[in-house]
Amino acid sequence: MTFQPVVRRSVSEDVYDQIAARVVSGSLPAGDPLPSERDLAAALGVSRPAVREALQRLDASGLVHIRQGGATTVRDIRRDGGLDVLPLLLVADGGLDLGVARSVVEARADIAPIVAGLAAARMTGAALDAVADQVGRIAAERDPLNLQRLALQFWDLVVDGADSLAYRLMFNSLRAAYEPALPALSAVMAGEVGQVDAYRTLLAALRDHDPTAARRAADDLLAPSTSALLAVFTAAQSPSSGGTDVH
Repeated sequence: MTFQPVVRRSVSEDVYDQIAARVVSGSLPAGDPLPSERDLAAALGVSRPAVREALQRLDASGLVHIRQGGATTVRDIRRDGGLDVLPLLLVADGGLDLGVARSVVEARADIAPIVAGLAAARMTGAALDAVADQVGRIAAERDPLNLQRLALQFWDLVVDGADSLAYRLMFNSLRAAYEPALPALSAVMAGEVGQVDAYRTLLAALRDHDPTAARRAADDLLAPSTSALLAVFTAAQSPSSGGTDVH
């Protein structure tokens, strides 16, 4: 088993990244034991505390299982992994896993209306003003990539307004998976992020404290990009495409 010496400032983060990448790629199969802390530290050129910190995070993410007094073993990430491994699963070996990408798009489409409904019931005052200001920024922007970033910030505010820790953590994971692909998705996302009137409709529902209208508005807002993205993934997975990954 070959590891690369760590050179980043955050040593434990780099240890985490190296081991996580091997778990996701399958080069460290589920059920296999990892080398000891001492052996990992020597192979990576780092301290044992840095390895220990990384392993604890890997354990918390569901990538490995630490047994006190026994070997640390690789877990089945699709059964045991947490949301924070989603970005690792989405992009592996330089390619986009279309099955994972499809699940991200589907989850986003299902979760956003629920979050919007909660925000409509709970948002008040300054929080609503912040959403209104963000809609104004979206209306004034013309660059497709910047529009996507503004749209993410819009939903960040809505998730805050929903006041739900569970949905906040879900949003964080979906955003972490989605953000690296922003440049590649500009054209496909244009039908959503350029819909200023759709953002205004959702804002109006939030201001009216109307959860039903907010859920409907969120669904209408996301529908164009959801359909477009799923169509792209379906086409890429067809036999004529020659593969299942987008590079």
